[in-house]
Amino acid sequence: MTRIKFGASPSRLATAFALASIVIAGLASHARAEKNDTPGVTATEIKIGQTMPYSGPASPYSAIGKVESAYFKMLNEKGGVDGRKIDLISLDDGYSPPKTVEQTRKLVEDDKVAFIWQSLGTPTNTAIEKYLNERKIPQLFISTFASKFNDPKHFPWTMGGLGSYRTEGQIYAQYIKQHYPKAKIGVLYQNDDYGKDYLQGLREGLGDKASMIIKEVTYEVTDPTVDSQIVELQGSGADVFYDISQPKFAAQAIRKAYDIGWKPVHFLNSVSSSVTAVLKPAGLDKSKGIISVIAFKDPSDPRWHDDQGYKDWLAFMQKYYPDGDTADLNNVYGYTQAQMLVQVLKQCGNDLSRANIMSQATHLHNFAPPMLLPGITIDTSATDYQPLKKVRMAKFNGQTWEIFGDVMQVGSAQ
Repeated sequence: MTRIKFGASPSRLATAFALASIVIAGLASHARAEKNDTPGVTATEIKIGQTMPYSGPASPYSAIGKVESAYFKMLNEKGGVDGRKIDLISLDDGYSPPKTVEQTRKLVEDDKVAFIWQSLGTPTNTAIEKYLNERKIPQLFISTFASKFNDPKHFPWTMGGLGSYRTEGQIYAQYIKQHYPKAKIGVLYQNDDYGKDYLQGLREGLGDKASMIIKEVTYEVTDPTVDSQIVELQGSGADVFYDISQPKFAAQAIRKAYDIGWKPVHFLNSVSSSVTAVLKPAGLDKSKGIISVIAFKDPSDPRWHDDQGYKDWLAFMQKYYPDGDTADLNNVYGYTQAQMLVQVLKQCGNDLSRANIMSQATHLHNFAPPMLLPGITIDTSATDYQPLKKVRMAKFNGQTWEIFGDVMQVGSAQ
């Protein structure tokens, strides 16, 4: 209870006026709060949480959490979203599902975040999906493109970050059938839902030509290297290499294939297309000719250096994240994801209930963050949670990704 002290001898009129002002202010505050009784939401703040692999085998992705934190620092200096500042609590889970569960429980039960946003990894997000859905807490724009996270019927509170591993795999399959109809395909994939999703897309895209896959080998995230797997794929006689590996292992695969003289047509999953995190460690010369798909303006490509979206991103990086690598696509991805979240929060207006946050996230239409390639937009619906449905093919020329072909409408794999 708040006690108000007016002084020694206030007039009745002054007292009445003061009391009336307090009542009116209280009513206004209540009106604002009754729509925003979400944990972590106040009149001045929105508290959100995420887990990131700041350590462990997926640590090259840690740039994503760092650039997102920097973005909200910039945003908060400008007043936040409708007067509310964003408090992002980003915790290390080491890409370990048990640790993800522990850290997510802390975020929800101790830190009282409004929702979970951008937590990274397929196995890690799988570990917390049921927990969050049972509590009707948004698991929003998570950093995994596994098609399983586009399942609004069974997990209505979970939404993936951009595209779909399966549809990306289908794109590579179509390209291989068209340009390499006699290919002998060797596959390296991570032995979990992430790797299997990509492989399923390839098989679906090949259809009755799936026998083109002559060898499949796996690795575990705890493996020290994939050198033996690359040697095994070379020995199979494969002349097309479908590489489904995260950055650490993708760099090893590129380097080992080059060093043993294996020169297949190399298709690299887009989650490992970072010049900084993968291609430079592998060797730019050893990476030349690799094919992938891309949805972002590659900051290492001079064609974008007069583009206003690129200039704004670069100015942001130089001021708020000067230690970040401006050639790293992860820093473009995280920046874009932050802009997607801001758009959702703006659409929410003053109704920041968890239900409305999720509703607005499923109603993004023709949203075009400035670092997406021209012609590519973010679109979601209540029945299709996949935000990104368009990409371009790209080939690495030894310095940057060269885009070729038209914008490809890939749809969703459900």
